[in-house]
Amino acid sequence: MPQGRLNKKVVISGSTGFIGTALSTFLESNGYEVVRLRRHHFNTQNGQLANLLSGSSVVINLAGAPIAARKWTARYKKEIRDSRIQTTKMLVETMRAMPLKPELFISTSAVGIYDRYEVHDEFSTNYAGNFLGTVCKQWEAAACQVQRWKDVRLCVVRLGVVLGNEGGAFPRMLAPFKWGMGAPLGEGYQVFPFIHLNDLLSAFWYLICRVDSRGIFNMVAPQMISNLEITKVLQQRIHRSLLPAVPASVLKVLMGEGASMLLEGQKVVPRRLQDTGFHFQFPTFDDVLDDLLY
Repeated sequence: MPQGRLNKKVVISGSTGFIGTALSTFLESNGYEVVRLRRHHFNTQNGQLANLLSGSSVVINLAGAPIAARKWTARYKKEIRDSRIQTTKMLVETMRAMPLKPELFISTSAVGIYDRYEVHDEFSTNYAGNFLGTVCKQWEAAACQVQRWKDVRLCVVRLGVVLGNEGGAFPRMLAPFKWGMGAPLGEGYQVFPFIHLNDLLSAFWYLICRVDSRGIFNMVAPQMISNLEITKVLQQRIHRSLLPAVPASVLKVLMGEGASMLLEGQKVVPRRLQDTGFHFQFPTFDDVLDDLLY
């Protein structure tokens, strides 16, 4: 955990979400002034964005409509895409015009950029050709315009599923098991790339403090675990019976194309974090449950 007081200004987009709320609080508690961007700040008519970014040392881009919030209709797919790509482009264009630019731009992406077949570290280029993979590639391309500037360091963070009790996926995962309705999804062999919220916050801090950190980072725990294995672990922890597996066809009816998130997991390793000595407090799913179940 960070020590001492750092008189720095950080601007965070997506600050009202599960991760953004936790990260804002974490950085404030460790000496940062945090400016929380909201949707109306991206209104090009009011020009607020440039004023809010002025004087910042770090800009963290977490903006994006939740990908598992509802069925992927054509309209919602557009919202998923635009809320990521257009927001990133606006941040980049605003920073481009600043005479004194931030020292660091951290822009999020997702491990959904990778295909489901290979094992992926940050040097993998075996990308998915589906909707989410395409969005991630365009999202990252918008952020990578920053690499043309010599005075701004860029980190692209590819997130796995972030687990915590305050929001996100974990409460939704846990609820069916508490009611005795837990079940594998599809065949259950798909890998579930995850990371504990506290490890994610520490990893953000790690990138901020290490001035030689730049480029792509996979933000996932070291363990690769399947949906079926997770189902069995939760059954043992909650002491409830399991239902038969939920067929893929049912998930596709409920979620449309978005069912692919649940049925086609990625095999991802955090090679760059591990190679530079980052310590995971919760490297396995059992470690996560030890902390989150009480």
